[in-house]
Amino acid sequence: MMKKYQFAAAGLAVAIGFAAQPAMAGDPKSCASVHVAELGWTDIAFTTGVAQVLTESLGYKLKSDLLGLDVVYQALKMGKLDVFMGNWRPIQNEQFKQYFDEGSLDVLGPNLLGAKYTVAVPTYVADAGVKSFADLAKFGDRFDYKIYGIEPGSNQPLIDAVQKNEFGLGKWKVVESSEQGMLTQVDKAYRKQKWIAFMGWEPHAMNVDYNITYLSDGDDIFGANFGSSDVYTLSRKGYAQQCPNIAKLFQNLQFKVEFENHGIQAMLKQGKSATAAATEMMRKNPDLVKTWLNGVTTLDGQDGLAAVRKKIGS
Repeated sequence: MMKKYQFAAAGLAVAIGFAAQPAMAGDPKSCASVHVAELGWTDIAFTTGVAQVLTESLGYKLKSDLLGLDVVYQALKMGKLDVFMGNWRPIQNEQFKQYFDEGSLDVLGPNLLGAKYTVAVPTYVADAGVKSFADLAKFGDRFDYKIYGIEPGSNQPLIDAVQKNEFGLGKWKVVESSEQGMLTQVDKAYRKQKWIAFMGWEPHAMNVDYNITYLSDGDDIFGANFGSSDVYTLSRKGYAQQCPNIAKLFQNLQFKVEFENHGIQAMLKQGKSATAAATEMMRKNPDLVKTWLNGVTTLDGQDGLAAVRKKIGS
């Protein structure tokens, strides 16, 4: 009888041991496709490239659409998009206040702290006397009364300031095009040491490629500390409840400014695709990748970190 009890106790101990180990979760198959949006901004293209490498390593399929900012918020509200990684705060939270007030989308958390977004000039222009918004009007003819912007919808605070004649900018024009269109103008001017004012932000390769100065005194337009911003990840309503594993990955995805600056530079100067640049930067930053995969599995519940390391070859 003693042996029988011993075997029974041993079996119970094994059962308890198995039960005590955490179960790998994964997601239902309905979550296998992840629909995200980009704006044509290289920083979001790069972070989306990181997300694509990670999600596809985990057995998901990521689809990315190029949309205008207004359309992105409406698509999230309607449930047409799963995730958007480009919620620059505070500027977008003021511009799209109604969506946050009505609770028509969810906030998964920050993906970058310490970004900035405001008007910039080459440092040789700053050294000549243009260091603040108030200085622009003094040298309007040198700039041809133009400030180069990016996609329509992304420059609205500056357009509003011009229309209100803030800082004496009433005669000026905000030239809207695209990120690449604006950077082409910056590059041409910089090479010839000509004067140009443009929308600048960090993280971006422009901070590595050029010596630029962000203009002061624009707090009322872009926010304090040179448009100091934090970038957040948004999702459609209820996404984290329906697809908790992949939502956990997006909640974990927090970047560093230098990481993005150099990843973006690999895209713009070396011609790498977003996923190739992402893979290169992830290989160089294995500890960061490890934090992203904390508590995240593959779609079918296997070891997420092992799957990613196998994919990127680290």
